[in-house]
Amino acid sequence: MTIKTKLQTLIAAMMATTAIAAQQQACFNYFRYSGNDTRFDRPIDRTRQYFNPILAGFYPDPSVCRKGDTYYMVNSSFGFFPGVPLFTSKDLVNWKQAGHVLDRPGQLPLGGQGVSGGVFAPSIAYNEHNNTFYMITTNVGRGNFFVKSANPEEGWSDPIWLPTVGGIDPSFFFDKDGSAYIVNNDEPRGGSGYDGERSIMLHKFCVEGDSTTGEQVEIIRSGSHVEQKPIWIEGPHLYRIGKYYYLMCAEGGTGARHSEVVFRARHPEGPWEEYAEGNPILTQRDGLDPLRPDPVTSAGHADLVQTPEGQWYAVFLGCRPYEADMYNTGRDTYLLPVTWSDGWPTILKAGKTIETVIDKPGLQPGGDLLTGNFTYTDSFRQARLHHRWVMLRNPTDFYATGTTRGLAITPKPVNISQHQSPAAVFARQQHTDFTAETELTFEPKSEKDLAGMVLLQNEDYNIVMGKTMVDGRPAITLTRTEKGSVRVATAMLTGPEAASPLRLRICGRGRYYDFDYSADGRQWQTLARGVDASCLSTALAGGFTGTCIGLYATSAN
Repeated sequence: MTIKTKLQTLIAAMMATTAIAAQQQACFNYFRYSGNDTRFDRPIDRTRQYFNPILAGFYPDPSVCRKGDTYYMVNSSFGFFPGVPLFTSKDLVNWKQAGHVLDRPGQLPLGGQGVSGGVFAPSIAYNEHNNTFYMITTNVGRGNFFVKSANPEEGWSDPIWLPTVGGIDPSFFFDKDGSAYIVNNDEPRGGSGYDGERSIMLHKFCVEGDSTTGEQVEIIRSGSHVEQKPIWIEGPHLYRIGKYYYLMCAEGGTGARHSEVVFRARHPEGPWEEYAEGNPILTQRDGLDPLRPDPVTSAGHADLVQTPEGQWYAVFLGCRPYEADMYNTGRDTYLLPVTWSDGWPTILKAGKTIETVIDKPGLQPGGDLLTGNFTYTDSFRQARLHHRWVMLRNPTDFYATGTTRGLAITPKPVNISQHQSPAAVFARQQHTDFTAETELTFEPKSEKDLAGMVLLQNEDYNIVMGKTMVDGRPAITLTRTEKGSVRVATAMLTGPEAASPLRLRICGRGRYYDFDYSADGRQWQTLARGVDASCLSTALAGGFTGTCIGLYATSAN
């Protein structure tokens, strides 16, 4: 064999190997998302009006702080990685995602945790005494910890664990005199007197030593109106405003009975008095027409921030049900002005509804696509994924971007129902009425190979549409999982369409979703119509997340 022949053989072998590798990957040429909710289908003057929610979709448990003229906000991320999305704004309405606080696996060990495990209720605070930002939170599989940064947009420290702080939902407070405290939810001293009874604990914090000092103090037990046996007081935030310290907490659980209550004292250790006539200062649980247009439910878990001009605002979570108490979009972030009376704050008066359009002069339109009706397309031609994309738990490298093939995912022998890290990237479903579309190139080798789109609420409640093998032939399948999995539809692929790029489309309309495909790139064909997607609602699936739309690939090995 001549040198030329050997070289040709080597090149042919390399090309064959490359072709096999490419065939073993699932390539997504683009992802297009479009939201069209009726509540947002109205003109507003974006220089003086805004839509609630300000962050639509799975952005719960907001916490906010300000340095100068810039606001910083974080949200819970649970079992997704990177963790704790970080947003910045100049006007509290138009937000831009700066990245994630926890963007390294060492900051966020998630191995073996469920979708609704991981990070609970992060809280962000700025300490003007040392020009440092702090983000404190609970990793339910490991404990309470915080990270810190001089510049939040450039990265955060390794986690500093707090073994003396139990329970969940810790939050920092940095006082004017330089002293510092942590408040958190925990088991009441001596144990709970009834199911759901919790307490708020106070810890002194040494800034120089990055640790708590002394014993914890139980400052609130049970909650507001203790004669009514309130449940699940949590999400505490401590403030110093004027001559009082204020403690604001969520109460009633994160579902339909959710609310926000407030207390005040002359010293952080108390004694604390409750706003007996005004609590809850925010809720949507009582006295409202259940048939009201554009309802918002489950309002609570708030945080306060003051503008440079002295006005107070509250960010909080709420939900947009499409019927009864069902919502697939999860818990959104909302914004309302705070009013004060006799030294007490109120976010929303009793019996008032959360309106969709709110007046706020002096807005600066811009930022990311986070609320209202919008469309975006990701072509995956950049070297890094957009910040909207997240993964489950602590994934290893399984994808590549920045090529002409778009997003290339190497399948893993992990399916979406396992408590491991699947080969999948996820973006949030942000609207009740939406369309999501992609183009897939994938050649399955067995019935255990599948690539396509997944609608994920959790491991036991999801819907998967993908290309696989059925009876030894290429096919598209649709599987709905509500504890158990049921094959909803199958479409066999024959002739050229079996090897052609395949377009997949999901159209959600409240509770019912349509699933389509196109093998020729021109005409859509129906895979299934009116599939009941209530399995993606928190009411049925439980947990704390909203539906995420995934690009996904799994394999036999």
